[in-house]
Amino acid sequence: MRSRSDRLLRLVRRPRVPAVIAALTLLVTLVAPGLAGAQEPAPGNNYTIATDITFAPFEFQDESGKLVGIDMDLLAAIAEDQGFTYQVNPVGFDAALQAVTGGQANGMIAGMSITDARKATFDFSDPYFESGVQMGVLESNDSITSYEDLRGKSVAVKNGTEGATYAESIKDQYGFTTKYFADSSSMFDEVRTGNSAAVFEDYPVLAYGIKQGNGFKTVTDKVPGASYGFAVAKGQNAQLLQEFNTGLANLKASGQYDKILDTYLNSDASDDDNSILGLIKSTYPLLLEGLWLTIVLTVISIAIALVLGAIFGLFRVSTNIVLRGIGTTYVDVFRGTPLLVQAFFIYFGIPAALDFQMSAFTAGIITLSLNAGAYMAEIVRGGILSVDKGQMEASRSLGISYLKSMRKVVMPQAVRTMIPSYINQFVITLKDTSILSVIGLAELTQTGRIIIARNFQSFNMWLIIGVMYFIIIMALTKLSNRLEKRINK
Repeated sequence: MRSRSDRLLRLVRRPRVPAVIAALTLLVTLVAPGLAGAQEPAPGNNYTIATDITFAPFEFQDESGKLVGIDMDLLAAIAEDQGFTYQVNPVGFDAALQAVTGGQANGMIAGMSITDARKATFDFSDPYFESGVQMGVLESNDSITSYEDLRGKSVAVKNGTEGATYAESIKDQYGFTTKYFADSSSMFDEVRTGNSAAVFEDYPVLAYGIKQGNGFKTVTDKVPGASYGFAVAKGQNAQLLQEFNTGLANLKASGQYDKILDTYLNSDASDDDNSILGLIKSTYPLLLEGLWLTIVLTVISIAIALVLGAIFGLFRVSTNIVLRGIGTTYVDVFRGTPLLVQAFFIYFGIPAALDFQMSAFTAGIITLSLNAGAYMAEIVRGGILSVDKGQMEASRSLGISYLKSMRKVVMPQAVRTMIPSYINQFVITLKDTSILSVIGLAELTQTGRIIIARNFQSFNMWLIIGVMYFIIIMALTKLSNRLEKRINK
């Protein structure tokens, strides 16, 4: 029996099969194992649970990279009590909501407030935490002591939190405006820069940050807020919801629930070394893992993009109006829409529409490949057009076919001009990997956000990560310069 690779090679060599079909077949062959594994239904009571990853003390990573926090410990204890297994998908709050509604996850636990609006989309468990809201300002700020002092100023809030809901409910009364951020550390940085006067935050999150030395203080009493609940999509996963409720009741009865809360809400302040050298020493294993994922995503995506770019670049200069139209459409679609939208559409939209699951890694590779491929196609088109038309005319006048003339005469000259642009696109794609954090890929930038959520040392951590990116990109730039010099000799 012939292998799949043998059949693929035979397909590529068939003269009547368009090159684009062969390339797309190759792309499907590369990603199909990831898709097939994701499509298999979870056996028995094995679940995928989506969560945030930067919401300490409810969910965050410790120094070893393990997900910990009130939510994570409760989930682990309930799973043990009820005898089910699960995998955590840490994608961020907004993406977790879409993961549950889109069928990428069975449930969600992420400090999610139970509201009437959300009940229209989700079914909630019994409340597992009673929230509340406090306002925080910098320790050095003595001018803001109440809501009245916020008139004419702006405050920072986090998407989807009780703090944001409460701030919206009183902003007209006290005359301030709100600015929304994706995570708590960004809110705190907004106030540190002086662009906002205060943060409205769920009280346990604010209290935890203050204990970790984030430089803030509370200036208002706690305002009772909504309750946190475990959520599943409306009308789905009733068994999981029942298991959560039963397990939660058992934990409260045994006293284990109170012990978990005390572990995080009554813990002492951290005494870790948060200097630049101290942070490098304590976080370098996680940073190297994030860097490795960044490089892997970039290399695989660029390799596929080279194939797509060559195919659609040739389509763009083809004399066939149909092929030229296909190439133009592909380039316009993927250059004319934001990479963030493409990532959401590929990871959440397509699986939801076609009723299957896709791993975040596979979705990331497809997103980067298609996006970079569109830019590669334009590089190929520009390289071909840079070759004097007389080269093709002279070749054809000697009786050489169009395709052979393109392969033997035009393309070798075009490649000389394309290589620097290829290296530049490699650098751009490497930086674009940071956008994939929205679908839960812990590349280098997301790794930095995860670490900052634990220690709130944003300046030092972003400096370290910036230096890491700078070293890699400068190395690629030097490589591009050397290649260009050697080619032009």
